[in-house]
Amino acid sequence: MRISTLCTTLFVAGSLLVSAGCAKHDSSGPAPAAKPRPVRAVAGCAKGWTDPSDLAPGRAPARCTKGAPAPRPLAKKRKLVVATGTLAAEYVAPLEVAVEKGEFKKEGLDVQLKVLPTPDGLPLLAKGDIDAQWAAPEAAVMNGIRGGFDIKWVAGNFSPDPASKSGLWARVKDGESPSSVTMKGSKMGTMIGKGSVVTYAMEKALQKHGGSLNSIGFQQLGSADVLTALQNGGVDSAWLLDPVWRKVDGNAKYTFLGGQPLGEPLGGLLFGPNLLTKDPDAGVAFLRAYIRTVNTYFAGDYKADKVFTASLAELLKTDKSVLTATPSLRMDWEIRKGTTDRLQKAYRDAGVEQGDPLPENKVVDRSLYGEAVGHKP
Repeated sequence: MRISTLCTTLFVAGSLLVSAGCAKHDSSGPAPAAKPRPVRAVAGCAKGWTDPSDLAPGRAPARCTKGAPAPRPLAKKRKLVVATGTLAAEYVAPLEVAVEKGEFKKEGLDVQLKVLPTPDGLPLLAKGDIDAQWAAPEAAVMNGIRGGFDIKWVAGNFSPDPASKSGLWARVKDGESPSSVTMKGSKMGTMIGKGSVVTYAMEKALQKHGGSLNSIGFQQLGSADVLTALQNGGVDSAWLLDPVWRKVDGNAKYTFLGGQPLGEPLGGLLFGPNLLTKDPDAGVAFLRAYIRTVNTYFAGDYKADKVFTASLAELLKTDKSVLTATPSLRMDWEIRKGTTDRLQKAYRDAGVEQGDPLPENKVVDRSLYGEAVGHKP
């Protein structure tokens, strides 16, 4: 499919993704795979890589020592524009801290974070008008790659703490117990469309309680209305994010059915042709700064540091009490084996992905963060 045609047929949660800039995009499709780059050992990163096939919920994320990997400034300074859907969410914090603490500058990078919804950013990323996108391999991304967009998922972002209950909550009806809640034929309230990566997590939770993506109804609601609809009976279940779930936690009228799989990031960094093929040195430098930021500031329970938590709340423009109401995220730059296969199955089940499934190597590139931590394939 030609990219100019794709831009009028790409579906995002059942709605069309349209970009005026698409018509200018080269229709030749993704560039051929580049030759493997030389990789050298990186001090402090002996544990900077874990086996991608390790899907154990309790797996410890890869970590280097504090301050590693050390900066390796580019010969020529480079300005990069990185799109993100928000600057207020905790999972974006590593990028914001990297900017504030000068970690990107140490690599010779001038990084600008630009708020831009994923549907708007994808065509710009594929064209090279922006360099990276802090997002997720959503259905729109899969459909874009299938249609010729030169985009890869190159690094993860986080997985939840085991104590987190961000995810699917259901009302316990009269005569039910929390373990006997049945989802088949129910209505779910969510502000996230079916094309989101959370569809995969929803499906896993539904299957444990007699439901499926095809056996329930969806009602898309605003962020302020999801909890209200669950509480007043307008919906039977709802996907509650941090820290909203704390308002029903411990109430016998509601039960937590499941959230994002532990130890499996579902989003992170997407690179386009600028950093994949035109200037991979800058791409590795970006990832090196990002990984160093995680190892230095987010390696463990970062919310235990009251001083850092206060500065983080200020950076995210949120109240410190809101930030500390939920556990620290497990920041994780790695991508698990098979995640994109599982995501695509959920998208197909939800009816938002078209065409044959994409093999992992068409969507994922672990080589850049592997080079950043000195992992030789």
